[in-house]
Amino acid sequence: MKDAIEALVESNSNEKLKQIGKKVLSHNRISDEECVYLFEQGSLSFVGFLANFIRENLHGNKTYFNRNFHIEPTNVCVFSCKFCSYSRLYANREEGWELSIDDMVDIVKKYDGKPVTEVHIVGGVHPKMNLAYFVELIQKIKAHRPSLHIKAFTAVELDYMFRKARLSIEEGMKTLKEAGLQSLPGGGAEIFHPDIRKLICDDKVDAEGWLRIHETAHNLGIHSNATMLYGHIESYAHRVDHLSRLRTLQDKTGGFNTFIPLKFRNSNNEMSHVAESSIIEDMRLYAIARIYLDNFPHLKAYWPMLGRQNAQLSLAFGVNDLDGTIDDTTKIYSMAGSEETKPVMNTEELVNLIRQAGRQPIERDTLYNEIQDYSHVTHFTDVVNLN
Repeated sequence: MKDAIEALVESNSNEKLKQIGKKVLSHNRISDEECVYLFEQGSLSFVGFLANFIRENLHGNKTYFNRNFHIEPTNVCVFSCKFCSYSRLYANREEGWELSIDDMVDIVKKYDGKPVTEVHIVGGVHPKMNLAYFVELIQKIKAHRPSLHIKAFTAVELDYMFRKARLSIEEGMKTLKEAGLQSLPGGGAEIFHPDIRKLICDDKVDAEGWLRIHETAHNLGIHSNATMLYGHIESYAHRVDHLSRLRTLQDKTGGFNTFIPLKFRNSNNEMSHVAESSIIEDMRLYAIARIYLDNFPHLKAYWPMLGRQNAQLSLAFGVNDLDGTIDDTTKIYSMAGSEETKPVMNTEELVNLIRQAGRQPIERDTLYNEIQDYSHVTHFTDVVNLN
């Protein structure tokens, strides 16, 4: 395959693209300026071939998924992000939902005897759901099912919790780790650049705060994911600034598991006038992220947001992970107009989606330890049907 890509790079009439391509094929890091240039001048086929080269060099045909479910404690939130279709301001909380600790433990109990490995807990920032509240929740989940990996709370939620509890980030993270928190999702990053953040989410934790929380988690042995909300009012330079900050922190800590680009959806929010990005631009973003983030082991397409077929297509543009089976309690993207109004696939459906793309389906745990290779599985007698 490398010979064919080398020939493609060599035949490029754009000398700068040719040099960038040679750097990638030689496993050398591209600069911020070169990354902007790829966004501006790189064709979909050019960046796609390079991204796929990196993906297959790292993982071959392996494509990961896990068996997980989501709990969203509330959509009531003290913040008012312009792009959000999900939250309801605390002043209008009668329009939203608020789950009790017992409600959430009951959701966990629904999966007793089923081979799920992870619960993903994120939601709005509710002033009454404080650090003590979530410590109790985590402890009760762990007491009921010790083996279930708890991945929970965006940096936005954590920042609010810690400030309200008058604890440092390190003190707060240690408290949650002792309770049973094992990893962090990557939400709340949006776009780091202050010019964009001021316009779309000015009242929540800034880029420096988000990065500080994840760095502290990494230093405590808590791995995390990273995201970027793309396809709205940001420029290519803003995207690269965001990716650069992530790459720099990953050089320092090595604590990020995966990068997850999140497509802006314009339904039912204050940015409905902003057109959504095309599928071509989506795939270019995935590919360029894979090229630039040379120190991130994994690139994930969150299929409920992209839709099943588009997520399948992304496997040719650097992506090697499709998240998980997920449960239909996930409302964040369906409320914003995502492709999947009922975001749930059972294991057989997810495995077949990966196989149809010519890839090797591998069930993983949250930290990417391999659980089972589904390449030749034909009978799914142990499938958990969430429909």
